[in-house]
Amino acid sequence: MGYWGYYVVGRSERPLGELKAVAGVRDRLTLLDRRPDGWQVWECPGDGTVDVGNMNVLARETAAPALFGYVLDSDSVVIEAAAPESGAWTTCLGREAMAGFLQGDELTVEDYFLEPRDAAERAVAWAAESGRKVGSAVLLDVLTADPEPSAEELFFRFLDRLGVFPQ
Repeated sequence: MGYWGYYVVGRSERPLGELKAVAGVRDRLTLLDRRPDGWQVWECPGDGTVDVGNMNVLARETAAPALFGYVLDSDSVVIEAAAPESGAWTTCLGREAMAGFLQGDELTVEDYFLEPRDAAERAVAWAAESGRKVGSAVLLDVLTADPEPSAEELFFRFLDRLGVFPQ
């Protein structure tokens, strides 16, 4: 069995764990990384029943782009992103695995998530709002990649390509 849980990513001078947007899980959050420019990644283990808050609220509270990555069994990641100007969008990494998680549901991956090309364009705008210039092709590569060796590593590669957490 793989990892289940959330990554909370945002930019603030204050620790994200202190903000109202994530108050409901404050005691479950662990800081994974904090960069000098204010970018932070926090982890909140959970099986999907945990309510980590609302990334739209986090983006408003920090006045900066924010995103949540929910990892499902190390096979797929739901990405929810928001920025004060460019708005909210949702996609996933590991689309084939996600289709397996949705099996039996009336809706499909395409019903829930932006197509990779559309998600890449939204991610370019998200990154631009954070002061990063990225091309959609490098994001599209990650959005269409297999989650090998894990969805978590693919998620951090996505953050790297967004320019927020260069590895």
